[in-house]
Amino acid sequence: MNRSASPGRAPAAPLQDGDSLAAIDLGSNSFHMVVARTVLGQLRIIDRLRETVRLADGLDGKGGLTQDARQRALDCLSRFGQRIRDLPSYRVRAIATNTVRALREPQVFLSDAEDALGHGIEVVSGREEARLIYLGVAHAQPPKPEQRRLVIDIGGGSTECIIGSGFDTIERESLQVGCVASTRRFFANGKLSKKRWKEALTEVEAEFQQFAGLYRTLGWQEAIGSSGTNKAIGEICAAMKLTKGAVTAEALPVVRDRLLAADRIEDIDLPGLSDDRKPIIAGGILVLEAAFETLGLKRMLVSKAAMREGVLYDMLGRGGVDDPRDTSIDALMHRYGVDHAQATRVEVTAMRLFDQVAERWNLNDDDRRMLVWAARVHELGLAIAHSQYHVHGAYLLEHSDIAGFSRQEQLFLAALVRNHRRNISNKSLEVLPDRLLAPARRCAALLRLSVLLHRSHEAGAIPTLEARAGGNSLTLSLSRPWLQDRPLLCSDLEHERDDIQGLAIELRLDP
Repeated sequence: MNRSASPGRAPAAPLQDGDSLAAIDLGSNSFHMVVARTVLGQLRIIDRLRETVRLADGLDGKGGLTQDARQRALDCLSRFGQRIRDLPSYRVRAIATNTVRALREPQVFLSDAEDALGHGIEVVSGREEARLIYLGVAHAQPPKPEQRRLVIDIGGGSTECIIGSGFDTIERESLQVGCVASTRRFFANGKLSKKRWKEALTEVEAEFQQFAGLYRTLGWQEAIGSSGTNKAIGEICAAMKLTKGAVTAEALPVVRDRLLAADRIEDIDLPGLSDDRKPIIAGGILVLEAAFETLGLKRMLVSKAAMREGVLYDMLGRGGVDDPRDTSIDALMHRYGVDHAQATRVEVTAMRLFDQVAERWNLNDDDRRMLVWAARVHELGLAIAHSQYHVHGAYLLEHSDIAGFSRQEQLFLAALVRNHRRNISNKSLEVLPDRLLAPARRCAALLRLSVLLHRSHEAGAIPTLEARAGGNSLTLSLSRPWLQDRPLLCSDLEHERDDIQGLAIELRLDP
C-alpha cells in the first residue's frame, strides 16, 4: 500500500456538504462497513456491508492467528476496499478491536490487512471502543436532556458497558467477555447443561462485579443494548412473543431455558435466530444474563447503531471544530499541571518550522496536529520527576486511556515526547507502523529543536527562524547577533547535530 493510501498520509481538507465517509469495524465476530454522505452537517447512510469473519475463532491462545482466520479477514477487507477505493484516506477510518488487541504481533497482521483494504487500520483500546459505541447509540437515539443512559455492547471478544449523559460518557468499562470468546471458553466441546451454565454464569458475573457497585450508585434512566448479539436476543424475545423487541428480566430466563433444552450447540432451537448466529449465541445470552443480574436490569431496549456509526460521527467532529482529541489534550495539561506559557512558546516555534518544511518532507495536516499536541504535553512527565521526565511523559501517553486517540496515535505522540530531548529511543519508534515512521522521525526532530530553542523559557519571540529540508537533512538559520547573546544555546545546537542523527536526520546550522 502506498503512503497516500493510509490515514494521516493524504492531505486532509475540511468536510464539505456531499462528501462521503466510510467507517470499517474489524470486530471479533463480524466485519462491518458503513458509508455515509454529509448532508447539511448531518450524516445520511448510503451503504452497509457486513461479513461474518469470526476472527476471534482464529486465536490460538498464544497470541497468534490461524491462517484460515487470517485469510477470511484479508478476503473480506479486499472486498470492502473495492467499495471505497476512490475515497481519500482522511475520509476513511478502519478500527480494529479486541481480537487484534490480543495478538502478540498485531502489526504483522495489520500490514497485510492495510494492503488488502487500501487504507490504514487503527487499533483502539477497550475504553475508546466504548466511547465510540456510546457516540453511535446517542446519535441514533437522541437522549433526553439530563438523562443518564446505560449502554451495553456485547461483541465477539469483549463487552463494553458505558454510562453517559447527552453525547458524553461518564463511565466506560471493557470486559474480556464476548459472544465468541465466552462460547469458546465455557462450551468449547459444544455441550450444554444447566450445571455448566450456572458455573459459567458465576465466573462472568464476577467480571461485572468489579464496577457494578459504582454503576448502580450512578444510576441511569434507560438501558440500551447495541451490536449484533443484543439485536439477535431482542429478535428472539419478539419471535417468542415475550416482548416487542426489548429484552426484559422476565423474558431472558425463558430464552435461556429454551436454549438449554438443547444438549449441544448445533441443536439449539430458538425462534428468530439466524444460522450464522447460532454457533455463538450461547456465550452472548450468558454475558447478557450476567449483566442483568449484577446491574439489576429490568428492561433493555435495542439500538440499531453501534461503534461503526460512532466512528462516522467522530470523523464528523474531527473534520470540524469538535475534535475530541483537543479536549483530551487540554485535560492532560490540566491534570498534570503543564506550564501553558512554555508549551505555547514551543508550539508556536514548532509550527513555524513545520510550515517551512512540510511540503519537502511530505508532512500533512494530521502530522501537524500530532506535533501541536506533542508540543503542548512535552513536559507532562515533570509532574512525576525532572530526571528523565521525557521518559515519564511518554509512558503516561502510551499507557493512559486518552479519549479520541487510537493506539497508533498514542504511540506516535509518545514517541515524539520520548525523543524531544536526550538520546533517541529507537524502541519507541520501532513500534510504529512503517507508514508512520518517517513522519514521526521528522516531527520529533522539529519538536527537539523547538524545545531546545526555548530551553531558557524566554518570553520573547525568536527574531529569525528559517528552516529548509531536503531528503533527510534539515538546515536551520538563526540571527547571528541573537545567537551570540546566548552561548549556552550555541553549545546546545552544536551537540544537537550529533544527537539528532539518531533520528536519521542530518542537522546543518547556517551560517
